[in-house]
Amino acid sequence: MNDAALPSRLREGSGVGTVEGIRRPTTRAQQLRRESTPAERRLWQELSASKLGAKFSRQMPVGPYICDFLSRSAMLAIELDGDTRATQVTHDAKRDAFLRERGLTILRFSNADVMGNLEGVTHRSRDALSIAPPPTPPASGRGEE
Repeated sequence: MNDAALPSRLREGSGVGTVEGIRRPTTRAQQLRRESTPAERRLWQELSASKLGAKFSRQMPVGPYICDFLSRSAMLAIELDGDTRATQVTHDAKRDAFLRERGLTILRFSNADVMGNLEGVTHRSRDALSIAPPPTPPASGRGEE
């Protein structure tokens, strides 16, 4: 996925792959895809088949951050929090503010939620998708009058 495929409000910076001069973490995102947690793999089984009615990508860079799961058309990010959540509250708040400034809605679930209540997680995600803004139509490349 390159920057051109992201909605303009998710692309940042002066050059492709950068945000305010900081390189997008694409290599790290690729590593995270390869090393996904059991909870990420379990939720991905639901999201990858578009069972919720929207297309999701996993470990998707947005600016200097990486969203666990991102539906670009619905502008919805789903984040899974592991055992280190308590030590990352400040970082997550800064990250969430950055993503919200770009129009994303963020849902957070614990790994335990996914492993013990997948139906509840998918139900809440489906509810969020039902109130998501309509997708922005692609540019036609022709001037409109």
